[in-house]
Amino acid sequence: MYVQVSVLAPNVPAMYEMHFAVPMAGAVLNTINTRLDAKAVAAILRHSEAKLFFVDYQYVRLASDALQLVADSGAPVPLVAVIDDIDTPTGVRLGELEYEGLVARGDPAVELPQLTDEWDAVTLNYTSGTTSAPKGVVYSHRGAYLSTTSLLLSWGVGNEPVYLWTLPMFHCNGWTFTWGMAARGGVNICMRDARAADIYRAIARHGVTHLCCAPVVFNILLEGDEATQLAAPVNVLTGGAPPPAALLESIEKIGFQVTHAYGLTEATGPALACEWRDQWDRLPLSERARLKARQGVSVLSLADADVKNADTMASVPRDGKTVGEIVLRGSSVMKGYLNNPEANDNAFKGEWFLTGDVGVVHADGYIEIKDRSKDVIISGGENICSKEVEEVLFRHPAVSDAAVVAMPHPRWGETPCAFVVAKDKAAGVSEDDVLAFCRKHMSRFMVPKKVVVYDALPRNALGKVEKVKLRDEAQKLAPAVPAQKTKGKTTNTTTVSGRRGEHPVAHVMAISRL
Repeated sequence: MYVQVSVLAPNVPAMYEMHFAVPMAGAVLNTINTRLDAKAVAAILRHSEAKLFFVDYQYVRLASDALQLVADSGAPVPLVAVIDDIDTPTGVRLGELEYEGLVARGDPAVELPQLTDEWDAVTLNYTSGTTSAPKGVVYSHRGAYLSTTSLLLSWGVGNEPVYLWTLPMFHCNGWTFTWGMAARGGVNICMRDARAADIYRAIARHGVTHLCCAPVVFNILLEGDEATQLAAPVNVLTGGAPPPAALLESIEKIGFQVTHAYGLTEATGPALACEWRDQWDRLPLSERARLKARQGVSVLSLADADVKNADTMASVPRDGKTVGEIVLRGSSVMKGYLNNPEANDNAFKGEWFLTGDVGVVHADGYIEIKDRSKDVIISGGENICSKEVEEVLFRHPAVSDAAVVAMPHPRWGETPCAFVVAKDKAAGVSEDDVLAFCRKHMSRFMVPKKVVVYDALPRNALGKVEKVKLRDEAQKLAPAVPAQKTKGKTTNTTTVSGRRGEHPVAHVMAISRL
């Protein structure tokens, strides 16, 4: 019987350690997005049936609110332990247990359980900041191991790298580099917040060689007062909303060597990487950036990646024009969604996992995303379902109709843009009122950056909203200038170092059965 262990924490040493301690104890690790609101955190705790819940001291209030919601629903409340600051303990508690105290009381002589099946569950990750029914993605030991080794090879990570944790470890277990850095004997530089000053300071102080991030971090680095030419190159693996070629060009000019990847939670992180070719080095910088903005070829842990006609499952021609759905297969694809057989049925077609992303294949075999199906908006690396935002808008007492699309944003890549219709045309509805309503009813990162009031939404003959027209309008409304520079109190970084070592698609009904 597996014990589910949930963690709500930023990139701190305890979060890194639990990526080893929890699986080695025979339990399943669930890292929770710290950007979620209490309602979403509570939904994850209930759905995962967590028995233990580790909470960083900065998120005690959020965790307390979430636990109250769990208790109010009648679901079992997990045992809680606070992760205090290891440099300057705060004394903040939620109950009596504290992480370092528990570690100190541990018995090193205890015999740990042995892994008997490489297909057993290792972690549980939730797909996005959902407000109602988040989907739990189950990773196997086999899939996590293969994805880790594959990414180390694809990125060319050598011995003893110095890795800066700008990518949240709650994102697909840090794209598996939690385990990957240990495998290469790496040094981990943990930081709570990805602020420009802290990043540049850590690079200079510790000799950082590698980091992963969403493209939003590029904006933070370029806009910071500390932005300068690096003393030595830093290798960057990026993914999320496809970064504009111009942004890649700017970040590489100051010494960040970028590898562009594409992935999703269900693929155990990156599934495609834009493998670089030596002959491209002779091209102008702008052309190199354009090529690098493509998503690339499949990582080694996948049996295959392709772009297919979703109806016939025939591969599209390699002409860079014919669109189809990006599909994946291989051991690093998830075991399935926890307790969600209907979602599993919809996610797989035969042996292929359907990503829901639309793309093309170029003549050289490199895949490029052209659009996202189901109107998913990727904002700063976070997935936002437009329908969830629309559901909140429809609950506004003055709104009769609403639609949400992605709007380009210089900092976040994409942000929601809402189009609404007032119930009472005479009374109308204001943008400020709608935004205030949204802030009360959804996670902050899901709140639209722009609200446009229409007399009527454009619809086709079948009554469906013509979102293509709305996207065109959102494109015109997109901010044309960089967002304000990030200002704020800098934080300390903590150094941790160390060294270590084709699946059946399951309808995952419970962790205990995996």
